[in-house]
Amino acid sequence: MISKKKGGRAQFVKLDVADAAQVETMVNNVHMEHGRLDYMFNNAGIAMYGELYNMSREHWGRIVSVNLWGVIHGTQAAYPLMKKQGFGHIANTASVAGLGPSPTAAAYATTKHAIVGLTTSLHYEAETFGVKVSALCPTFVNTPIFLKGEGISMDQTKIYEQVQKKKMMSPEQFARIALKGLERNEAIVCPMPLRRTMDIFFTLFPGVHRKLIRYFCNIARKANINNFN
Repeated sequence: MISKKKGGRAQFVKLDVADAAQVETMVNNVHMEHGRLDYMFNNAGIAMYGELYNMSREHWGRIVSVNLWGVIHGTQAAYPLMKKQGFGHIANTASVAGLGPSPTAAAYATTKHAIVGLTTSLHYEAETFGVKVSALCPTFVNTPIFLKGEGISMDQTKIYEQVQKKKMMSPEQFARIALKGLERNEAIVCPMPLRRTMDIFFTLFPGVHRKLIRYFCNIARKANINNFN
């Protein structure tokens, strides 16, 4: 599907990011049509909430296949093309959950920590070839991911209600932050006040950080539909 708006032109292609062949075909088609690949945004992701003891291998398989393998497939498809042409920027969407603990969302945090590790490592590998690589680490951005997330033995409605109580950032707001960070070739792009706060809690006030994380854990557990016995 082709869309034209505000002087721009966009083409939409439906595919499954968990399927490496589909992603590679799409990226190669874009490169062949335009003769270059300037940016690759690996943004697809799903949310999953629940205590780790309630998670099955199938739960892990679903979130890892989209959140982590989807990013790997996109990166693996784009990077060789960018390396050959000598330029390009890969932007992998992680999360603030990839920079610290996220109790009751451990699987989600696992995938996001992995994305940060992959991206920051490649950031330095790729610079030799003129390719830039950045991890985008938003926090509470008002997108459907919270409403459509999977609650494992948890009331998804209650989780969504708790999220809505927070001060949400609009997608447009974070997009502006992301583009400025990419322009500066930052390895990790994260709203700066939040990043500084996390750094302070981790390094200078570990006790305060632990209390804060335990507080969020208790809040999330109010959505649990089972008893903790």
